[in-house]
Amino acid sequence: MITLGENRYGKSRVRVMKVEREGERHAVHEWNVEVWLKGDFQSCFEDGDNSRILPTDTMKNTVYYLARLSKAPHIEGFTTELVTYLLANNPQVTEAGASISASHWGPLVAAGQMHGTAFVQVGNVRETTTVTGRRGETVQVASGFRDLSILKTAKSGFAGYIKDKLTTLKETHNRLLGTLASGEWKYTAATIDYQAARLRISDALLQAFATHDSLSVQQTLYAMGKAALDAEPGITEIHLSMPNKHCNLVDLSPFGLDNSNHIFVPTDEPHGSIEATVRRAG
Repeated sequence: MITLGENRYGKSRVRVMKVEREGERHAVHEWNVEVWLKGDFQSCFEDGDNSRILPTDTMKNTVYYLARLSKAPHIEGFTTELVTYLLANNPQVTEAGASISASHWGPLVAAGQMHGTAFVQVGNVRETTTVTGRRGETVQVASGFRDLSILKTAKSGFAGYIKDKLTTLKETHNRLLGTLASGEWKYTAATIDYQAARLRISDALLQAFATHDSLSVQQTLYAMGKAALDAEPGITEIHLSMPNKHCNLVDLSPFGLDNSNHIFVPTDEPHGSIEATVRRAG
């Protein structure tokens, strides 16, 4: 006998550019939104009966509609509004979810002047959030970031590892440590000050990365996760992904020059892949 397993459907890559206009000072928010629904959709999959299906195009329009009405000060608040709206207006749905990846735009500064209506995109790092809601239950909120480029030129080494006949890597106690980090943390409640919490977590992560005397990426990842949990009591765990973006020392001896950790070749691939979840005990 063949049966339908777990399923969901929705709309992905809904692009939104929202402008807040307050006099001569504007603010710009760019979002990439994904929305999904779960429920009893068996008749649609098996029989082609669409009577319980909200079109994904309508889901896209719902994003735009609520974006215009929303006064939420952060992506967590808007995503919660979106999930709550979908549950309230679709009784056939048992669970709704949405996620946002946000690009950051800041005021453009030129000739010493900050322009209130001109903007520059700040880095590649993106703030993220994922909200899920089941009917009759409190929504669950997770936040995070993607593609945070960070680099340290001191306090990093790698030694004491397994060496076999295929090992060519040399031990070092003074290397460059670079990564394109991503992270996500889960909140204990849906009423937290998300902006303040994100700031505390981000500051703790960066401070730990900068000051940690690293014996490995793994050890630094754990130190960063622990620092985030210590800084923000409103989260239960944090998952960090820190691919080791290598910078290889260039041999300048053929040219009669020494190279005591000055000139490197940054490489994107292959790269080490390190990730872990750090959580509170109990």
